Amino acid sequence: METIEIEKKENYAIVRLNRGKVNAINHQMVTELTATFNDLQHNDTVKGVILTGIPHFFSAGLDVIELYGYNEKEIAAFFADFGTLHVQLATFPKPLVCAITGYAPAGGCVLAVAADYRIMAAGDKYTIGLNEVAVNIQISNNLVNAYAFWIGTGLAHKYVLEGKLLHVEEALTCGLVDAVLPLEEVLVRAEEKMRHYLQADETIFKNTKQKLRNTWLSNLETDGAKDLGQAITLWWSPPIRAKMKAFVDNLQKK
Repeated sequence: METIEIEKKENYAIVRLNRGKVNAINHQMVTELTATFNDLQHNDTVKGVILTGIPHFFSAGLDVIELYGYNEKEIAAFFADFGTLHVQLATFPKPLVCAITGYAPAGGCVLAVAADYRIMAAGDKYTIGLNEVAVNIQISNNLVNAYAFWIGTGLAHKYVLEGKLLHVEEALTCGLVDAVLPLEEVLVRAEEKMRHYLQADETIFKNTKQKLRNTWLSNLETDGAKDLGQAITLWWSPPIRAKMKAFVDNLQKK
């Protein structure tokens, strides 16, 4: 694995996003995460997973600079696989705790929102949220439903349309994250939470998690062909491409 690191503990695993300075998500990271979670789901010695990042960046979201250069076949494959990864994480039957070590906008939030429990690093500048509208990427039904499951339909609709990123305390207040701690304590608390979850009977935890997520997962689109087609069509539309180019040019200047 080149974009993630896996650390095995006694009966759980820590998956760490580790791709460059800001952990931007590209197709390789999506592919490696998909394979990793598939392996961990079917590994009977791994009873739960903690997903985390590097100091100050859980993930800055999609690697828009790289994605902008993808051809039609490559971007279609990326969107399809990223959507599949979200479904995989949302339906992951084992305990999944997210240790959010800093910024987690857009794609970073897509990963985090699938967890059973989210702990975020305290920091005035750190943000999290689904701001796809603000960066000219079409959001999917699955992401809207996931957001609404945690923060409520009204706030989800309001924040998604605004392309709003939430500061740490806002995220805690609305329920998008469950705890806020100093950066150096985030992973420690995540491991404590994991050990607590693993005290429960494995089958009972799995069944209960399924019941608690039933209203969310019953609306999960595992195909998503319509959403995918819409996203791809808009991605290649001239007005969106112009906006994306301006956004990419601005990122490259930083």
